[in-house]
Amino acid sequence: MTPALSISHVTKTYPSGLQALKDINLEIRNSEIFALLGPNGAGKTTLISIVCGIVTASAGAVAVDGFDIVRDYRAARTRIGLVPQELNTDTFETLWATVRFSRGLFGREPDAAFLEKVLRDLSLWDKRNDRIMTLSGGMKRRVMIAKALSHQPAILFLDEPTAGVDVELRRDMWALVRGLRDSGVTVVLTTHYIEEAEEMADRIGVISKGELILVEDKVTLMKKLGKKQLTLQLQERMTEIPAGLGDWHLQLAADGNELEYSFDINAERTGISALLRRMGDLGVGYKDLNTHQSSLEDIFVSLVSDRGGSRP
Repeated sequence: MTPALSISHVTKTYPSGLQALKDINLEIRNSEIFALLGPNGAGKTTLISIVCGIVTASAGAVAVDGFDIVRDYRAARTRIGLVPQELNTDTFETLWATVRFSRGLFGREPDAAFLEKVLRDLSLWDKRNDRIMTLSGGMKRRVMIAKALSHQPAILFLDEPTAGVDVELRRDMWALVRGLRDSGVTVVLTTHYIEEAEEMADRIGVISKGELILVEDKVTLMKKLGKKQLTLQLQERMTEIPAGLGDWHLQLAADGNELEYSFDINAERTGISALLRRMGDLGVGYKDLNTHQSSLEDIFVSLVSDRGGSRP
């Protein structure tokens, strides 16, 4: 099956010499939610802008639903919906006029019933005759999504879609995006909210300093790189770890009041039982213990830190 998006050896170097993207290769499947994570300046927006025809790549090729974005620009572009980071719309127009114009801009026949459904799905129908300038910031964000969906794209790009919106609206948008995926739309989102990717994405790509350093199914990624951490609250403060506990590669925390032990959640033996027995033998007492499993944020920070990057 033809992928929804195919990116082959794409690079972008600006006249200043800044290399924003370095040999990006990526295929995105039909009807999936793909999250692209990365720190500020990693190249997320540049990559999306190239796919959407806003920025020209220095090298490489991009195809949307099999159509090359340069040779078959019109066919490729009509299959794309884009919700940019910045709110950019005609504030003096009514909401209804704006989405109707956006649909016509891509050569689609008028379809009032479809546009009504889009606005109802986004809880905008009651505002259809309001001028956009009168709407709240959250409502304007929804208008941008309505505009992007107005011409029924096969692939929807959401560049930081929930930046600056409240938690309730963010969760409403998550539900909307899942519904789009279920209806057959491929969704690609960039986000600073790691919980957004953890909540929604089918696959995750991590980009750092213009390089795509990892692409993985979310569940596989969590299973492959996830660690579990055992924290032991000590009865007495410890200044150094006894030599007899060296086999477990422990770390002192909380100013010597806690011992931390990281272990592979998929290992046949975690080593916890042996650790507790050895502590008993050495007379190292503990008051309480708890475990914590790595989140996607922990994994992301670890990956980017290894590349000399920073948190998003």
